[in-house]
Amino acid sequence: MRWPARFLLGIFTILLIPLFLLVRKLNEIWDQYNVPAYIQASFGHGFQEQPPSTSGHVGDKIVVMAKLEDEDTSWVKEHLPTWQRALYTVNPSSKPSSSSSTDPVLSTPLNKGHESMAYLTYIIDNYRSLPSTLAFLHSHRSGFLAAWHTDTPLHSNTDALNSLQLPFVQKMGYVNLRCNWNPGCEPAHRYNKHVTPEVWRSVFAGASMSQFSQKGNNSYTPEQVGSACCAQFAVSRERVLQRPKKDYEGFRQWVLETEKSDAMSGRVMEFLWHVIFGMDAV
Repeated sequence: MRWPARFLLGIFTILLIPLFLLVRKLNEIWDQYNVPAYIQASFGHGFQEQPPSTSGHVGDKIVVMAKLEDEDTSWVKEHLPTWQRALYTVNPSSKPSSSSSTDPVLSTPLNKGHESMAYLTYIIDNYRSLPSTLAFLHSHRSGFLAAWHTDTPLHSNTDALNSLQLPFVQKMGYVNLRCNWNPGCEPAHRYNKHVTPEVWRSVFAGASMSQFSQKGNNSYTPEQVGSACCAQFAVSRERVLQRPKKDYEGFRQWVLETEKSDAMSGRVMEFLWHVIFGMDAV
């Protein structure tokens, strides 16, 4: 082979490697964001969200949510009228509220840990009066960028709850609202850089784990920790009550006291909710 041909072959090989890596990354994003379903719902078949229930009866179930003060969460009342609501403003100000909502004004001890502070605060404050089903949601209703991790056409949290099978939640105890394993539960993601052995022991220090054997026991550290992202899930009252209230107080105290940032402490909790509610580490 003459040197010009070898040179051209070398250039082709050098260009092929980044092209391969780019295609691989795009394929991962395509799967992670469920792009085909979103495109189909947006342009192909005129998809519309399921209409809200017209029964008028508020059921034995609640939506627990963390929100910023300037976020509009009126969609919860409008599109999920049969759900009770516990909407926590994590950054309340002293200025008078312009909202016309009749819901009680709820806040958290500190704006830290992303949604985990609101989730834990609700459980702690209502431990003796929980409804049968608790759905923990983000404040976004839908949208490709904000709600890409919601496994419904157009990434709609409204549809996610309107299609939630409550008997299945009662049977399983804990149900992640995202079924796609990417990101969070793919084999490569399970050697978790956020939940190190030291972090695991710190979070579960003092936790009572007799109900769940070694799952979440601070003397037991799993080699892998994995769960489909992104901290949206439903649990039954019975599953919540399998832990004593002091466990949830301890988890919240960890979030309050850890040196990890708002985002990083929230990410740790994101990968531990399933363990907290009695599931295996992966």
